[in-house]
Amino acid sequence: MHIKKDDTVVVISGKDKGKQGKVLQAFPKTDKVIVEGVNMVTKHQKPSAKVQQGGRIHQEAPIHASNVMLYDVKAKAPTRVGSKKLEDGKKVRISVKTGEVID
Repeated sequence: MHIKKDDTVVVISGKDKGKQGKVLQAFPKTDKVIVEGVNMVTKHQKPSAKVQQGGRIHQEAPIHASNVMLYDVKAKAPTRVGSKKLEDGKKVRISVKTGEVID
């Protein structure tokens, strides 16, 4: 999967197209990510020991990884993600737009 936790991404399709946010969680098995402030849904919560006050809670829902693009800070634009092997055999992600290594 080309997106990891703590990456800054831009949504490229869907109802939240154009929004930008940080990846809170990544689910590689299902190719989904949870992005901060994107794909907000309303969940009805019953009062319990953990949650004293019940009611409607707004929270982020997973979005498919193909609907987001990594935001390149140096290019100040979304970019595709490539991979490259270094001399020591380590595989790293690179920005296709700038060609630089993504940490």
